[in-house]
Amino acid sequence: MASGKGHKDENFPVASKLVAPAFRAPIMAFYRFARLADDIADHLTATPDEKLERLEAMRQGITGESMAEPSAVALRQVMAERRLDPVHALDLLEAFRRDVTKLRYGNWDELIDYCRYSACPVGRFVLDVHGEDRALWPANDALCAALQVINHLQDCAKDYRELDRVYLPQDLLASTGARTAELADAQASPALRQVIAACAERTQHLLADAAPFARQIRDRRLGVEVAVIQRLAVSLAARLRRRDPLSERVHHGKAEALLLASGAALGRFVRA
Repeated sequence: MASGKGHKDENFPVASKLVAPAFRAPIMAFYRFARLADDIADHLTATPDEKLERLEAMRQGITGESMAEPSAVALRQVMAERRLDPVHALDLLEAFRRDVTKLRYGNWDELIDYCRYSACPVGRFVLDVHGEDRALWPANDALCAALQVINHLQDCAKDYRELDRVYLPQDLLASTGARTAELADAQASPALRQVIAACAERTQHLLADAAPFARQIRDRRLGVEVAVIQRLAVSLAARLRRRDPLSERVHHGKAEALLLASGAALGRFVRA
């Protein structure tokens, strides 16, 4: 069920060279585990029961009940060696189970609760790998939730067309008169654009909450990577308030992303 997608294909840096080499291997083990679980949940032809069975095998690989899923076994070994809490991997699997069984989100709070399992554990794991204070979790959660919503907004048409999965809150759609079926159109209606822009605005509030995060991280290299991710996210959230992801490019080009990243990295070093 693997999609072939790798860490260099993601919208935001994953274990980039900014991260100290000693920490990259466990982060990549977590990424490979998450990537496979995501591919299972998003598989276009597997049945829901088949997907849930594979995800359960991954859970058993983390808990030590099974050796059937190599990526889960590899991550369990890494966590045992470094005495890392398996809760983050188990929380992540809850999100992918929801992806299989829950196709609509009633309101913003439901969506953020999903992000609590789909995105926040990733950042929490990275912080634990670096031995950072868990007092940073609220700032981490704000940034990770923002990244997740940005991805949802960029992919809203694809998710609906391929998986009938809609993360746009249903109450926002109803309030503007937008219909879910409009996500299949070549261009968003004014009502649908209003919903996307409203979600992007709320994402900007999350990013404002996360703004001090990079400076609070003790590990300087990780702090720089977080600063880069924050800057890229701020840019994308602003774009999503102006652009139609159904008909316009939202993703950064390589040169543009490099320019934004360089500025953010320099700013983090100057303020360190």
